[in-house]
Amino acid sequence: MSSSTTKAFAFASIFSSHAVLQRNKPVCIFGTGTDGKEVTVTLYDKGKSILSQTHTTVTDGTWKAYLCPLDAQEDVTLTAESEGTTLSLNDIAVGEVWLAGGQSNMEFELGNCTEGPDELKQNLAPQVRFYYTPKNAWKDEAFYEAEKNSLWETSESKGKTHWSAVGYFFAKQLSQRLGVTVGVIGCNWGGTSASAWMNTERLEKDEDLRTYLTDYESATRGKSVEQQCKEYDEYVVANDAWQKKCDALYKENPQIEWDEVQKQIGKCLWPGPMGCKNPYRPSGLYECMISRIMPYTLKGFIYYQGESDDHKPAFYYKLLRELIDQWRTDWNDDTLPFLFVQLPENRYKQDKDFKNWPLIREAQKKIWQTVHNTHMTVALGLGEYNDIHPKHKKQLALRMADSALSNIYGLIEKEKNESPVLRTAVPSEDKMILYFDNAASGLTLCDDKLRTERYFKLEARQNNTVPADFSAFELAGKDKQFYPAQAQVNADGTLTLSSPHVAQPLYARYAWYNYGPVTLFGKNGIPASPFNTEC
Repeated sequence: MSSSTTKAFAFASIFSSHAVLQRNKPVCIFGTGTDGKEVTVTLYDKGKSILSQTHTTVTDGTWKAYLCPLDAQEDVTLTAESEGTTLSLNDIAVGEVWLAGGQSNMEFELGNCTEGPDELKQNLAPQVRFYYTPKNAWKDEAFYEAEKNSLWETSESKGKTHWSAVGYFFAKQLSQRLGVTVGVIGCNWGGTSASAWMNTERLEKDEDLRTYLTDYESATRGKSVEQQCKEYDEYVVANDAWQKKCDALYKENPQIEWDEVQKQIGKCLWPGPMGCKNPYRPSGLYECMISRIMPYTLKGFIYYQGESDDHKPAFYYKLLRELIDQWRTDWNDDTLPFLFVQLPENRYKQDKDFKNWPLIREAQKKIWQTVHNTHMTVALGLGEYNDIHPKHKKQLALRMADSALSNIYGLIEKEKNESPVLRTAVPSEDKMILYFDNAASGLTLCDDKLRTERYFKLEARQNNTVPADFSAFELAGKDKQFYPAQAQVNADGTLTLSSPHVAQPLYARYAWYNYGPVTLFGKNGIPASPFNTEC
């Protein structure tokens, strides 16, 4: 005996007036309805000519239709009709659509970044639009209400101060160079592991990635859903109160030590008890955010994440590789461009240098080297001391935009925006000769006194002695004990490293610390990616 599904006839929530549709690709339009009913989707040009029309039938309460590829255009109307009911969305643009994923540095709001206030005063670029996937990690009434009320925003919208700063500046640069409207779909959440953004099946199939699930299972074992919800709700109330006290302390004394903060107001409660309502649980935001917007037709992804996986850096290559494949599979396009940020320097003054961020950076570089149509933006030099959130977002966003304009759109020569990346290191008697990709115009060395001074202070705080000849470059022999090395740029674009401490160097590394000096650049002004030939 068959059964049918009846749902309200509607577009999926990601479709609203002011939406941006992807140009030059079949455009997927989808929504809900009653099984067996026919849906007709039509795109009108100012109420006159039909640009594209398609028919589909509702199955399992959902419908999906594809419009033929369209040229870029503005102010068109999208309609869906079923059983005499017509739904209309106005001021639809056809241009470029990118999904902005990741954690807090992608989430970081335009109104809070260094360049944001001036940008907002001057009025935002009118050819940039933004859809923020509702940030709810549990499917309750509030979840569906927020989803129902979500919409595409324009430069005139009140919510523009909350747009992703990186996403906005990225889109603005593209819109200016391409001459089309660019839409950004914000789908990010501060503090999240990449494991939150893929389904459980992806994590289960790998022994290392499965640890994200077993950690969760261990934390929730024996607890009912009701108990997990109760614990998390109580945490939210307590953490909100704690955060207000914390903000007051930092307002009174911006230089207060973190240990002193917790001494005065108690231990920080974040990220709260693990459970079914915690947004940091594995697969949680895949279910509650990513799956709610796919397969909205995209040009590609921009992604800034990795900080919250630094406790398992050895697994990060696998984790990010699976996330990329997951998203491409869900969008049914394994060629979708994936542009991502290689983490900048970062260290809080009370922390040891665990050297876990270099491992994350190395994993990110390996993704760029092994996963097709991925493009890495090196952020070294753009980090902030004692703050995981660099507030200057525009320069990084412009680097990402230039990467897209070069690698995806073919409008910029690659040499103008690519970072030098180590290709190979060759021992030569008492020296090492290093060869680089993306350095045809040459390399340059810069002094970085500020980060060097800070590095000495950070290590002194940990009672560690730093060699007087400390350098961002290091060499090691067969014992793999690294010592400071001197660097020399050669006319042929290579780099020579030498050290009086290493008679026969076999291994070389650069910027192998969480925070420290940034000294190697291409002649194009873009910093070189860190490296370690021992890895």
